[in-house]
Amino acid sequence: MVSTKINVEVIYALPKEQITFTVSVEQGATAQQAIEASGILAKYPEIELNKNKLGIYSRLIKLDTVLQDGERVEIYRPLTADPKEMRKRRALKAKEEGRIHEKTGQKIK
Repeated sequence: MVSTKINVEVIYALPKEQITFTVSVEQGATAQQAIEASGILAKYPEIELNKNKLGIYSRLIKLDTVLQDGERVEIYRPLTADPKEMRKRRALKAKEEGRIHEKTGQKIK
């Protein structure tokens, strides 16, 4: 039986660096198999596959997603801050600094 290998990338981005592993896996391999084959879990033990979200080119996937040749599996870090809360803080700061109108929320020119 002839085995067919495919090449995929496994990506993990930290605040100051992006790590890319290129791995060759059997055709029909899942995202989990590619991640495990990459060795990234040993290098970055904070990655928890049951908690971290995964994607292929920003499209969310599951661990059992079957990969195609040339795909890039992205491991996403958990958010460190709630985006809604951060927008509220920026808006409040802009009001305090007088950059937006206090009642209408429009920019002051």
